[in-house]
Amino acid sequence: QVQLVESGGGLVQPGGSLRLSCAASAFTFSLYRMSWYRQAPGKERELVAFISSGGVSTHYADSVKGRFTISRDNAKNTVYLQMNSLKPEDTAVYYCNAEWLVSSRSYWGQGTQVTVPS
Repeated sequence: QVQLVESGGGLVQPGGSLRLSCAASAFTFSLYRMSWYRQAPGKERELVAFISSGGVSTHYADSVKGRFTISRDNAKNTVYLQMNSLKPEDTAVYYCNAEWLVSSRSYWGQGTQVTVPS
C-alpha cells in the first residue's frame, strides 16, 4: 500500500526553523516529482515547493523563496523541507505529494501541522 508519511511539524516561534520529512513507500520514489503543499485555515491548498525526480530542478513559491529549501534522498525514499526564518503566515498543514508526470499518478500524505504564533 502506497504511503507518504510526513513528520517534523510543530510549534515554533517567529524566526525559527523546522525541518519536515516525508517518507515514501510502496512505489518507485525515484520516478516521482515530489512536492510540498500547504493549507492554512480558510484558504485553498497552495504549492510551496517541488523537486524533480532526480533532484536536479527545484521550484519555490515566491512567498518562501530564500527561506525554504526542498531536497530529496532517493536512497532513503524521503523528501525534506527545510524551513528557516518562519513567519506567522507560514502557519498551515503541510502536505507531501508525489506525482509521476508520465501518467499523472499522484499520491498525498496525511499532513503535518506547522504553527508559528504571531
